[in-house]
Amino acid sequence: MSWFVVVPDEELPRSLLARLRERASNVVSYPSGRPWLLGSWRPEQMARAQAGERLLAVAGTSSATAAGLTARLKGVRTVADLEEALRGLAGSFHVAACLDGYGYVRGSASGARRLYRSRVEGVTVCADRARTLAWLTGAELDTAQLAARLTASYLPHPLAGDAMWTGVDSIRPGDALHLRPDGTSSAAAWWQPPPAEMPLAEGAGHLREALRAAVALRVRARRTLAADLSGGMDSTSLCFLAAEAGASLVTATLHWNTPGNQDHHYAQYAADRLPGITALRFTSAQLPTCFTGLDQRHEPLEEPAAVLRDRARQQHVARALRERGAVLRLSGHGGDHAVIPPASYLHALARRSPHTALRQLAGFKARDRWTMKDSARMLLSTPDYPAWLAGTARRTQTADSAQKPELWGARPVLPIWASAQAREQFAALLDTAATHAQPLAHDPGRHAWIQQMREAGRVAGLLNDAGAVDGLAIDSPFCDDTVQDACLAVRPQEAGHPWSYKPLLAAAMETLVPAPLLHRTTKDHCGPDWHHGLKTHRRPLAHWADTSHLVAAGLADEALLRRALLSPGLNAGGAPALENTLGTEEWLRDLTHHPTPHYLAHHPARERSVDTAAH
Repeated sequence: MSWFVVVPDEELPRSLLARLRERASNVVSYPSGRPWLLGSWRPEQMARAQAGERLLAVAGTSSATAAGLTARLKGVRTVADLEEALRGLAGSFHVAACLDGYGYVRGSASGARRLYRSRVEGVTVCADRARTLAWLTGAELDTAQLAARLTASYLPHPLAGDAMWTGVDSIRPGDALHLRPDGTSSAAAWWQPPPAEMPLAEGAGHLREALRAAVALRVRARRTLAADLSGGMDSTSLCFLAAEAGASLVTATLHWNTPGNQDHHYAQYAADRLPGITALRFTSAQLPTCFTGLDQRHEPLEEPAAVLRDRARQQHVARALRERGAVLRLSGHGGDHAVIPPASYLHALARRSPHTALRQLAGFKARDRWTMKDSARMLLSTPDYPAWLAGTARRTQTADSAQKPELWGARPVLPIWASAQAREQFAALLDTAATHAQPLAHDPGRHAWIQQMREAGRVAGLLNDAGAVDGLAIDSPFCDDTVQDACLAVRPQEAGHPWSYKPLLAAAMETLVPAPLLHRTTKDHCGPDWHHGLKTHRRPLAHWADTSHLVAAGLADEALLRRALLSPGLNAGGAPALENTLGTEEWLRDLTHHPTPHYLAHHPARERSVDTAAH
């Protein structure tokens, strides 16, 4: 697993530098000769350039090359020039630069590449992993953040993606960290959403080219690429784009044990029309049951994630894909978040085009069974984001609040088994956020669309890490900044109206993906497999209830948690609430078993030479 830290160009405390050097297999230096970037990464994971006293590095999956960055760097004189010089780069990546003593570091706007900051022995250090900084500082877990991770469905801005440790700050997606020569630092926006002005036809063309570039970037000569082929539009589109780019492709289709399941039929239809692929199909009977492996401990991710249900299944699939030569796996994750705007776009649309807004509102009301009251509130509410956050703090356990249409996005809801302490701590987080938070856009629908894209990006980063631990990293092209920007540029009333499923993606993939796959109107689920897994693993779940780390931390009620784990049918919050709780419980257990990150537990610098050249 790759990692890096950025340190200032000054004499560092010897203990700090020694701890980093002995665990870093790569070191890139400032012109002064002091270390700038320390970490571990493969050569293809970082492109670098130097022009006099100016340094530039792009880390991750990108179209950047050393020669290309050198040419771009020639026109950069100040930090203000930097993002314009980087325009057009495809992929998912971090950027780090040093321009005559001024440092600049940022992740991706989507949140798939995160950035964190901390003070370590009086020095500002930033890193791509919060666990790295927690290890350096000996930071304690933040129980309020643990309480927040119990919520369903996801956390609102600005709480989403906060670090799980005290003293470790998360830099918001879309912000960059500016490091000054005097040792101070501040975060400022580097990204702004594009105007949502493109008609569907024009925007679909831009999305197609953005996706085409994102997929082609992952297709390299003489390497086998794996891809999920679920039968849905998102993964199917990526498979056809990969085939177009000349990939040697191995696909994986899961045939869930669900009555009336249609996914595998559509997946087979697609596979029959993808030339030269190796198509693998896995039935429920061939795979481990859901929730297999509760007694096994794994390397913890950056934060809790709801991956426990499918972990054993995904490991089984990953092994089969690796056996056929795959070195990277493409996922359609993030497609729903990127190409379907939340219905709250109606609020702003009603002020620009009342007739269109009312017509589309009627469609949503019929399709999603909104009440008249909720429909009226969607159009007539006075938007105030801080007030919405404050109101959310008072409604963290309202069981039906997540089911109603919301202007600013889904309200986070704590499960019934969350303790009074958990409710108080989470409400305090929301109240604090309400005193200073500003929305991601003045238009509530725009804000909600950006936020759901960032939620997809956050999860994409966790999926990539989880896959890397299993030996096959997972990339989510729909979470690349260029792809999400292409979606945000389209008029939302054309990208997500209620009478067609994913009209933006369907238009983008027209002629490339067969029409029957683009006009599918059904979506399958794995409900029977989920319930069967919980029933099969009642004994280890009972043990978890008896020895719960969440209960020990004062965040869950033991009796109510036991009932939820052993009688999931009584859970009014549904699968998301239970899976988020299980993910947090598992994360705590894994963290206890692996307190030091695996990527920092060994000492590669003792085994191989350190690269100190900036090129």
